[in-house]
Amino acid sequence: PTGRSGGIVGNSGQPWVLRRVRLTWLSFMLFFILVFFPLIAHYYLTTIDEAGGPDKRIFGPRPGGELCEAKHVQDLCRIRESVSEELLQLEAKRQELNGEIARLNLRIEACKRSIDSAKQDLLQLKNVISQTEHSYKELMAQNQPKLSLPVRLLPDKDDPGYPPPKSVQNCRLHTCFDYARCPLTSGFPVYVYDTGSYPWGEKLDPLVKQAFASSIKSSVYVTDNPNIACLYIVLVGEIHESPSSPPASPLDLEKQLKALPYWRLDGHNHLLVHLSRKSLTQNFLYNVSTGRAAVAQSTFFEHQFREGFDMVVSPLVHALSEPNFLEVPPQVPVKRKYLFTFQGEKVESLRSSLLEAPPQSFEEEMEGDPPADYDDRIIGTLKAVQDSHLDQVLVEFTCKNQPKPSLPTEWALCGEREDRLEVLKVSTFALVISPGDVQLVASAGCSMRLFEALEVGAIPVVLGDHSKLPYHHLIRWSEAVIMVPKPRITELHFLLRSISDNDLLAMRRQGRFLWETYFSTSESIFSTILASVRTSIQIPAAPIREEPAQEIPHKAGKLAGTDANMADNGDLDLGPVEVEPPYASPRFLRNFTYTAADVYRTWNRAPGPFHLFPHTPLDPVLPSEAKFLGSGTGFRPIGGGSGGSGKEFQAALGGNVPREQFTVVMLTYEREEVLMNSLERLNGLPYLNKVVVVWNSPKPPSDDLLWPDIGLPIVVVHTEKNSLNNRFLPWDAVETEAILSIDDDAHLRHDEIMFGFRVWREARDRIVGFPGRFHAWDVNHQSWLYNSNYSCELSMVLTGAAFFHKYYAYLYSYVMPQAIRDMVDEYINCEDIAMNFLVSHITRKPPIKVTSRWTFRCPGCPQALSHDDSHFHERHKCINFFVKVYGYMPLLYTQFRVDSVLFKTRLPHDKTKCFKFI
Repeated sequence: PTGRSGGIVGNSGQPWVLRRVRLTWLSFMLFFILVFFPLIAHYYLTTIDEAGGPDKRIFGPRPGGELCEAKHVQDLCRIRESVSEELLQLEAKRQELNGEIARLNLRIEACKRSIDSAKQDLLQLKNVISQTEHSYKELMAQNQPKLSLPVRLLPDKDDPGYPPPKSVQNCRLHTCFDYARCPLTSGFPVYVYDTGSYPWGEKLDPLVKQAFASSIKSSVYVTDNPNIACLYIVLVGEIHESPSSPPASPLDLEKQLKALPYWRLDGHNHLLVHLSRKSLTQNFLYNVSTGRAAVAQSTFFEHQFREGFDMVVSPLVHALSEPNFLEVPPQVPVKRKYLFTFQGEKVESLRSSLLEAPPQSFEEEMEGDPPADYDDRIIGTLKAVQDSHLDQVLVEFTCKNQPKPSLPTEWALCGEREDRLEVLKVSTFALVISPGDVQLVASAGCSMRLFEALEVGAIPVVLGDHSKLPYHHLIRWSEAVIMVPKPRITELHFLLRSISDNDLLAMRRQGRFLWETYFSTSESIFSTILASVRTSIQIPAAPIREEPAQEIPHKAGKLAGTDANMADNGDLDLGPVEVEPPYASPRFLRNFTYTAADVYRTWNRAPGPFHLFPHTPLDPVLPSEAKFLGSGTGFRPIGGGSGGSGKEFQAALGGNVPREQFTVVMLTYEREEVLMNSLERLNGLPYLNKVVVVWNSPKPPSDDLLWPDIGLPIVVVHTEKNSLNNRFLPWDAVETEAILSIDDDAHLRHDEIMFGFRVWREARDRIVGFPGRFHAWDVNHQSWLYNSNYSCELSMVLTGAAFFHKYYAYLYSYVMPQAIRDMVDEYINCEDIAMNFLVSHITRKPPIKVTSRWTFRCPGCPQALSHDDSHFHERHKCINFFVKVYGYMPLLYTQFRVDSVLFKTRLPHDKTKCFKFI
């Protein structure tokens, strides 16, 4: 067993040794394979490459990137090279950006330091400016202290006023008028007594009362508050004659006047108005003590009239009816059938005058006693002129029918008013013989003769230098009336024959103006009375109202582009251009001072013979823009308030006005696409203040309509009715003096508009525009024609593209005869002709045409009114109608046209000879 056991042990140990030997051998073989086999393979391969030469290497490195020549790795090599190149570029760019960031950081730091320094400098400059402004204000305060409207202090209701003068005959404004109730800023409030509030009010002529009441309603000065009134007016006549109620005695009348509620003991600031309707009017204020109350009537005796205080007024001929301008004879031809006419009868010394021989010469007469009555010599001299047949004259010293009642020594009127007017219509001159009694300084009969002569265009010849004509202290009657002393009756015929036709026409036009403005209606008479008092106490007139612009809301679209063809100046160099935000024209600030500064000129200068509107203080309510200085020498402002709107017309020429802009007024009617295109063409236009679109259609603009944004305000104005007169309404939205009236289809370049505006600035009283027209006389039909053909002369510039002053908008809309505006509405035409008539009538100058590039009409625009066949026929009728209203043809021809010095006009070949370049 033991041996067996030992054998067993010996047999079991042999396999373990074998396994260990095998593991050792396996490890050695693995080590050999892993270490020596790669070395041997590497050596073998290297030996093969070296034995084959450099050109036959397979595994070794290849010089010059030969490895990439292998087809299976070419794409990978290209990708590697591209990535490497991009990495290099990115690295270079990163380094560059890092450098730029560093430099910008340095600049930021420098800018921060500069900003801090600039803030310090700005703060110092603000302090300096503030100190300078303070010093300037102190300096101005020393020389021109800031003014504010004075506080109006009214006297007590029972204020007795100043001590009365020693004699009521010595009453003057400075002694009998209380200026404390009429400050410059008061607006001249006037209180008119109700005719039913005093005893004799029931006796007044019903027509006079009705006309007076109508005039009160239309006056802007009348107030219902007597406590603030500056002037108190009492209508004292004309008394309606009634046998059952005799006129009151002077003593009773004085008591009734003193019983007026605001008489205040002496009647200061009261005006007693007596309006005459008959040649023999009651002078029932004669021998009546009116205290400090002024008297305005047509009849005055010398000891009754207080010069500079009382007022000679015109008679009330047209009480309620308006004068018919179509019945007024034309002012041409200058000379009429009779050289002069006179119809009248004077009971005193008439019989002896008709029987005596022709008068002796003045030389012979001066040797003896002077004649007792020059009227006798006048009768003899005029009869001698009539009998000589040197000129056709008509003098009648006895009436065919019973003469009108008249005052003693006054020449009575003959016949009815219609018969007298028919004679005056064929008379060049109308004689007005003043009363023989020199104590009768003004009479209703003479005023009636003067009124009728002016109404029909007969130039009045007043014989007698002692007579006082209506408003003689303010109107220069010598420009419309010939004043001849009675001793020069023998030289009258020579004097009348020596007056030239130009002077005759000028006097006739001036007389027509005076009649229309001051005498023709009850409103004009009442306004003239108020204006006479207002001007005498140096209160400016109330400004006329502007037309309120009722805007139509609209949406602005995208910013309008600038048409290069419209904005390019081409070959026209206009010099420096104002590019500034919109600003209004300077306000006229002399309204409170012109009455004092120009007192001599205004009180001694009547309107020029050709002006529709005067340079006298006798302004009814007129615009606050400007007025003419008489004979075309310039303009003056009118109006009140804190300033009018605009400078004087000729205060400075265009080249000297530092800043000025204009407003475009564009009339349109349901042509939205055309309108939008026209508005876009205004984008970038220099000098433009705003655009006022007069929407003449009752249909409002489309809700989805997008208006162009031209960088300036576009005001769309709603009108009450479709009328071409709306083009010339003085809209309050227009804040500049200059207005460019333009059609919605007009096609004008910017350089043309700029040039026209600069020309207008040098001729601010004229119409300056582009399309020219002229009028012509048709010999066959004896009428005027409208002509639009190209011609070597023109007399009108159409307002479809023209500049004019806003002043004319006031005159066209509020002062020009209504019959003309009615004609425009009837034909829906001729508003441009009416404006040309108006301006030429006022200035006696033709319009100014400036050159355009023949692009006035818009190609491709819808049909316009002017394309209608009846358009020209209507314009023929308009011209002839306007001539009847004005009484003559005011349009003037001109061959003058304004071109820029460097303007090269492209003219048609067949039209070049018709133009004169100035």
